[in-house]
Amino acid sequence: MIKASRLVPGDLVALVSPSGASEAGRIAATVSVLEGWGLRVRLGAHAGGRHAFFAGTDDERLADLNDALRDPDVRGVFCMRGGYGMQRIVDRVDFGAVRADPKVVIGFSDITALHAALWTEAGLVSVHGPTGGQFERGPESLTVRSARQVVTRSESITVSADPAEPSHAVRADGVAEGTLLGGNLAMLVSTVGTRHALDTRGAILLLEDINEEPFRVDRMLVHLRRAGWFDGLRGIALGQFTACDGTDAGYPPIVDVLREQLTSLGIPVLGGLPIGHGDDQSAVGLGVTARLDTAAGTLVVDPAVS
Repeated sequence: MIKASRLVPGDLVALVSPSGASEAGRIAATVSVLEGWGLRVRLGAHAGGRHAFFAGTDDERLADLNDALRDPDVRGVFCMRGGYGMQRIVDRVDFGAVRADPKVVIGFSDITALHAALWTEAGLVSVHGPTGGQFERGPESLTVRSARQVVTRSESITVSADPAEPSHAVRADGVAEGTLLGGNLAMLVSTVGTRHALDTRGAILLLEDINEEPFRVDRMLVHLRRAGWFDGLRGIALGQFTACDGTDAGYPPIVDVLREQLTSLGIPVLGGLPIGHGDDQSAVGLGVTARLDTAAGTLVVDPAVS
């Protein structure tokens, strides 16, 4: 396991778009917030581009990401948005550069594919947190304040379950400690059978998603179970399942699907964590030790930076 150094005023951070395209206004808002932290900001050549579903061609997006990972002056890499596209380029990421010069890498959703690859290839602790586009929520939002805390301070983060979150009702009592891994459910399932599939033995698995019908969530959880992802798992941290209740009135609510699939595993499960695609989200490190306590309703995560 390797950690990047925390970001300090004067550090250079790169904004890259390895997946979907970002609007100019969101890029400008991100630059404004990061400069307000005292950071210097450099845009990838294609950070504001567009090509088909993506911010650029595969080669263009990969070049921006690898340039940032290879540049010794860059201390942080902020992904501008999720969407789709990271899997198309992830096998060509320069993991040697990551091992030689670890940097803070932050993003979520489709960026889960990058998190998984950075962990399996280099053992890099990365940050499951807002993509750049979400910085338009402003520097005083929970989303931005949480991201700043995780990338600039070497201290543990406590995330408390929120009764307003749909997954809050999903709980299996207990206390668990292990390496926090995971992210977006659909992206994690898509790594099964690849070299970046996570080894979840001894881990706490973080799961969140958006715009998935309940039967699809059920199918993905069954797939992970059949692939052995729940064998040796110590606990499950459930984030936000946003707009996942489906359009068919005959479907069970998403909370019932999550409860059926996860609470019978014999391990602690804590739902309701504000991590994911909700109105606000907490940032957490991936690849560090976390402690899940269902009675307290908390997930305490070790520092993501040194």
